[in-house]
Amino acid sequence: MSRIDALFARKSPVFIGFTVAGDPGIEASLRVAKAMIDAGADLLEIAVPYADPVADGPVIERAHVRALRAGTTPDDVFALVRRIRGYAPALPLVLFTYHNIIHRRGPDRFFSEAAAAGADGVLIVDLPSEESGEVAPCAARYGIDRIALIAPTTSPERQHAILSGASGFVYLISLEGVTGERDRLPPGIAGLVGAVREKTGLPLAVGFGVSRPEHVRTVVAAGADGVIVGSALVRLIEEHAGDEAAMHAALRAAIAALRRGLVPDPEPDMLRRERVEE
Repeated sequence: MSRIDALFARKSPVFIGFTVAGDPGIEASLRVAKAMIDAGADLLEIAVPYADPVADGPVIERAHVRALRAGTTPDDVFALVRRIRGYAPALPLVLFTYHNIIHRRGPDRFFSEAAAAGADGVLIVDLPSEESGEVAPCAARYGIDRIALIAPTTSPERQHAILSGASGFVYLISLEGVTGERDRLPPGIAGLVGAVREKTGLPLAVGFGVSRPEHVRTVVAAGADGVIVGSALVRLIEEHAGDEAAMHAALRAAIAALRRGLVPDPEPDMLRRERVEE
């Protein structure tokens, strides 16, 4: 059983944290990852910095820029993954990347190095399922899961096509647009979770806009197996870039608060009991 399979086999909602490798520097990035793991991240998505991200909002886009200005290369990312793997041997690690990076390096080399470093999955943001023939055999050869992305606008026919090549888990995009914190999540998440659930037995994790405990609670109530938080954590890294102790404290506090949304809120039951007693 893979590390991703073992995580979701626990049958309790999981918390997935996102960070950009090399933000704000490669050594600092390792310490950020350790802080997130210590705070309770069940799985880490680690973005390979890229000059032209297409799905990321301004907060994460600035993180890519910081990482690139710090000189972060794919070699650095694999070295970082190797060190995180040494720190957390059982924790699933997923690389979040763009096809150009894989194509330039060579798919076989990329997936070979990813597996050797300890990555469990790869999410290729801009690669349509119809164009995945170059990477699919390489991912399978090295035992790397290909995480699928499904948006609210993905038609049922395309959902079937995307899911046919997916493994590990499915990343459900909660809203139309780019990543970034929102005041509230759009309605319809339960419908999206239910529609995709009918088509696959893979675990479903919801991301984009998830940034508050009540958002996490909404996603879990919708039937998702996990939540993915990116911009809210990356913003804390940006805000505390000059004070690592404060950065780590802020990450720990944020993840602890968000994780509280993974469990049912006991307050409604308490209020119900009080009403009965009255």
